[in-house]
Amino acid sequence: MESALRNLSSSVELLAVAAHSGAVDQWDDHSLSSAFDWARYCEHLFSRFHNNPAVRGAMEEQLQLTNGRLRAAFPGSTEVSFPDLSRCQHHLLIGLLNNPKLPISIMKLLFDSNAPADSGCVDVSGLCSRIIQCKSACKVLSPLTPPSAVGADAEVQGGLLMERLGALITHGRAEHFLDSVLRGCEGAAAEHFCLVIAAALLTRTNSETASHEVLLDWLLKKQPSTLERTCSALPTARLMDLVKEHLKFRDAYRDVLKKWASEMEYSIGDGEWVQSRTNPPASFQKLTEHFQALFETCPSLRDDVEKELNALKISDGDFDVRGLSVWGDLLSELHK
Repeated sequence: MESALRNLSSSVELLAVAAHSGAVDQWDDHSLSSAFDWARYCEHLFSRFHNNPAVRGAMEEQLQLTNGRLRAAFPGSTEVSFPDLSRCQHHLLIGLLNNPKLPISIMKLLFDSNAPADSGCVDVSGLCSRIIQCKSACKVLSPLTPPSAVGADAEVQGGLLMERLGALITHGRAEHFLDSVLRGCEGAAAEHFCLVIAAALLTRTNSETASHEVLLDWLLKKQPSTLERTCSALPTARLMDLVKEHLKFRDAYRDVLKKWASEMEYSIGDGEWVQSRTNPPASFQKLTEHFQALFETCPSLRDDVEKELNALKISDGDFDVRGLSVWGDLLSELHK
């Protein structure tokens, strides 16, 4: 019993270090894995002894003593109660997210949806998926938009991204963090990060406004290629959610569609407009569907956008023959 109490005290101290100490800047994969092992140990203690009055009483007394020491070491730290032990991994994760000293290398694990569960490192993505299912975690990570075609992992990671940006904004490191995460993403990982960005922008809490602004400005002003990839990767319904939620995104999305159209060339052999620069390439049919969805979502935009398209058609010679102007053919499709 004495050993269990010592371990309990050490684990609670670890939670405080994770949330408030600059020592986390020295953590590596092994440190993170070990920390979550101790958090799981605390959850095991709760599961085993929460219905044992004698043992629970001794643990609650130990927690009071430990919390008292930690208040002196870390002013403003949150006390850990016995019921808190049931979600110790959650407290550890949120503490780390809010610690501005957490190294980028550790944060990147949160966006690694392909990390094997049996690796030596903690399965953070799996942990996040479990956290979002807990009512206790929803107080911190939600309300999120309901799970959709983008996947539960992206939903959870989007909430975590907002948490991290909120902690970094006051330290001026938010854009640096986003740049670092993006540099570590290639191929499928980059596409997954686009889903995470969308989920983050659709979190709905009053405290996330500043984080939304930082993320949007970074995406629209500094990462045009990532914006295009996001518009290409997301389901249309998800894009419309973003269009309704953020005026800046709506205008940028419209510009992306016009850019895709301007890059199309007419293939005589296929009898169709084709485009190869977008990854994956945007077909003329898909482009038309994007514009139609935008008009259905924002009917007030239709007149202005059609005027823009008509002006571009006129600049091409104002031909009504198919294949001579992508703008003319696009207008024809939209008027059907």
